[in-house]
Amino acid sequence: MTIELGVVMDPIESITVYKDSTFAMLLEAQSRGWHSWYMQPEDLFLLNDHCNARMRRLNLIDRNQDWYSVAEECIAPLDELDVVLMRKDPPFDMEYVYSTYLLERAEVRGTLVINRPSSLRDCNEKLFTTWFPQCCPPQLVTRQHGLAADFIEEHADVIVKPLGGMGGASIFRIRNQDPNLNVIIETLTDHGRRYAMFQRFIPEITAGDKRILLIDGSPVPYALARIPKPGETRGNLATGGQGVGIPLSERDLWIASEVAPILREKGILFAGLDVIGDYLTEINVTSPTCIRELDKQFDLNIAAGLMDVIQDRLKD
Repeated sequence: MTIELGVVMDPIESITVYKDSTFAMLLEAQSRGWHSWYMQPEDLFLLNDHCNARMRRLNLIDRNQDWYSVAEECIAPLDELDVVLMRKDPPFDMEYVYSTYLLERAEVRGTLVINRPSSLRDCNEKLFTTWFPQCCPPQLVTRQHGLAADFIEEHADVIVKPLGGMGGASIFRIRNQDPNLNVIIETLTDHGRRYAMFQRFIPEITAGDKRILLIDGSPVPYALARIPKPGETRGNLATGGQGVGIPLSERDLWIASEVAPILREKGILFAGLDVIGDYLTEINVTSPTCIRELDKQFDLNIAAGLMDVIQDRLKD
């Protein structure tokens, strides 16, 4: 029987094919003879208690131009699909939250949604790390200026980031006595109206911000160390970081083993851990990336592992 797979993602015409993890998933599904149905969040709608969508069935070619065509288009209930991948990139705003409520109606009617809609809402990619304090650097989440200033004074060198960002956006490094300290706190907390996360700076960032991919809690044996360009403290590829594949260390495997049971419990089949040095700094559950970079460097097929798990779940 052909598996009907849906994907909710950003516009497919705007992706960068050679490094797009969602495209890797769709290619693997196509290689198995599955049908891939493409949607954007605005294509979803709720009619009474049914989640429906305008969806387009894709034909894909792994090349950097003209990489897709539409075989057919229809409007149909999402529960006619076997599985839906929610792969929309942040920002994690209320529109994103609303889309998870819609996807939940399809889940209730038997469609497997990856990752589980309620967990996408619950597991903020910064705050979720606080479930695992044994793995994390000292950190503070606050909107209070005084608490933030005290934390920076105590730890002397601190990274500050918004709770809803991605790709290194609006991340600052503050040292004690920095003349911009107050304005950075004011900017990130919107003068006390918005929470921000403060983490002790980890100097091992010079060796890379490691992305560790987990499929149903099992780690891919290699990480992509995103090494900052000179003068930067952010390793994100979007800010010019260089991706270098490395084997997982004993500490990396330990961190993965600490996080894995909760990921499984919450129905998070595909996650990306960000690890700097010995410390977990983020847990990406919305649209983790780095599949194609690791596949290329180590001759892997990470998406195949995910599709195997999906196929097993659908059999169950």
